[in-house]
Amino acid sequence: MTHWLRALAAILLSAAFMMSNATHAAAASPDFSVAKYGAKPDGKTMNTKAIQAAIDAAAKQGGTVTFPAGTYLTGSIFVKSGVTLKVGKGVTLLGSQDIKDYPVLPTRIAGIEMKWPAALVNVYQQDNARIEGEGTIDGDGKVFWDSYWTLRKQYEPRGLRWASDYDAQRPRLIQVFDSKDVKLGGGLLLKRAGFWTVHICYSESVTIDGVIIRNNQDGLGPSTDGIDIDSSKKILVQNADIDVNDDALCMKAGRDSDGLRVARRTEDVVVRDSIVRSGAAGFTFGSETSGGFRNIEAYNITVLDKVPVGILFKSAHTRGGFGENIRLHDFTMKGTPVVLRITMNWNPSYSYAKIPDDVKDVPPYWKVLATQVPKEQGMAQLRDVQIWNIKATGAKTAFEVDSYKEKPATRFTLKNLDIQAEQGGHLYDIADWTFENARLKLGKPVEMEDGKAVRGLAQGSFVVQPRPIKEDPSKKSFEEQDKS
Repeated sequence: MTHWLRALAAILLSAAFMMSNATHAAAASPDFSVAKYGAKPDGKTMNTKAIQAAIDAAAKQGGTVTFPAGTYLTGSIFVKSGVTLKVGKGVTLLGSQDIKDYPVLPTRIAGIEMKWPAALVNVYQQDNARIEGEGTIDGDGKVFWDSYWTLRKQYEPRGLRWASDYDAQRPRLIQVFDSKDVKLGGGLLLKRAGFWTVHICYSESVTIDGVIIRNNQDGLGPSTDGIDIDSSKKILVQNADIDVNDDALCMKAGRDSDGLRVARRTEDVVVRDSIVRSGAAGFTFGSETSGGFRNIEAYNITVLDKVPVGILFKSAHTRGGFGENIRLHDFTMKGTPVVLRITMNWNPSYSYAKIPDDVKDVPPYWKVLATQVPKEQGMAQLRDVQIWNIKATGAKTAFEVDSYKEKPATRFTLKNLDIQAEQGGHLYDIADWTFENARLKLGKPVEMEDGKAVRGLAQGSFVVQPRPIKEDPSKKSFEEQDKS
C-alpha cells in the first residue's frame, strides 16, 4: 500500500472511531425531564427551583434537561458545565416579571463592572454548555421597559440621562459570562427581552447558530439589543434573524475609565448569514470601544428599511480603544437610510456622565462612570478596515463619517460598492482611504476637507466636493437617533 493510501486509511479509521465515540456518547447521555423535579407547564406555577434541580442533576452526569410541552414560568436559571438545556418545540420558558426572581451577581453591564440582576438563562463561569431547541424563551419584558421609562422621565430633567440605564435594573434574556465552549441556537425563538437579548461577555469559543429574536412586541423595548459580543474571543454568530429596538449585531469592549482599566479586546469574531429587520443599525461597533476590536469579520448580512444605519462605528470622547483588522463584506441594504456612519461623539446625554452638585448619596458605579479620562486616552482609533461587496438601494445618505483630526480613521479600503442614495454625505478627518470599483448613484456629492486622503473617486457619479465650512467635528453635538 502506498504512503498516501495508508495515510488516507488512517484518517478514515480515525474519523470512524471519533464518530463511533460521538454516537456512543450521545446515546449514553441521559435525559432529565423537569417534570420529574416538580415543574408544571401551566404558565402560572413558579418553576425556578424545579428547573434548576433538573439542571444540577444533569450536571453530575453530563446530561440533557428536557421539558414536556407547555409554558414554564421561571426566574433565573443557571446552565452548568456539561449540560444541554433543550427547549424543544412546543415549550416556552416564560420570564418572571418580579425583579426579585433574578439574583444580583457580579457582571459587566453596559460597559462597566458592577452587580446586576442575572439573566433569565445564564451560563455563568462554566465550560461545555448548550442551550438549544425549537422552543421559545420569552422574557415578558414590558414591565421592565415601563419601569425604565418612568425612571428616565424623572432623571432627564436633572441631567441624569446617563444614569437611567444603570439604575433601572432589568434582566437580560440570556447571558454567557466568563465561560468557554458554549453553543446556543437550533431554531430558538427569543422574544420580549427585559434588556439585552443575548450577551456574551468575557467568554471564549462560543457559537450562536440559528436564533430568531423578536423584541418589538407589546411596544418598543428600550435597549433590547439582539446579540452583543463583549470583550470575548473566538465567537461565531450565524443564521440569526433579528427584530429589535436597539443594536442588532453589536461588538462591545467596555466603557470609559472602567473599560480602559479592564482592557479586554473583542477579537476573532465571525458573524455571517443573518438578517436584521429592525434595530438601531445592522452591524455595530461600540459605543463601548475601550478595550478595542481586532480581527472581526461580518458577511452575508441583509439589512432592511426599518434599520436607520447599515454599518455603524460609534464611540465617544471618553471611550478610547481601537478597531483594527476589520472585514465587512457582502452586505445587502434595502431602503436603509445611511449606508456607513462613523461618529466619535455618539449620544452625548448618555455618553458623558456628570454628577449634579445637589446629589448627596452617590452610588459607587456613578463615580466610576463619572471618572475623567485624559483626552489622548479617550480618542478611539479606527484603522485597517476593509469593506467590500456592498449593495444598497433606496438610501438617503451614503456616508456620514466624523473622526478626530488627531486620530483620523486610517487605511480604509472600500471595494465593489453599488450604492444608490439621495446624497453622498461627508467624509471628515480620514487618512489613506481607497475606493475601488465604486459605483454610486448620488443626488448630491460627497463632502470632505482633504481630497488627498482619498484615492479612486472618479468613478460613476461619485464625486467629491470640498467641505464648505471649516469646523472641528469634536465640537459637534451629533446625536444618533436614540430609540432608547
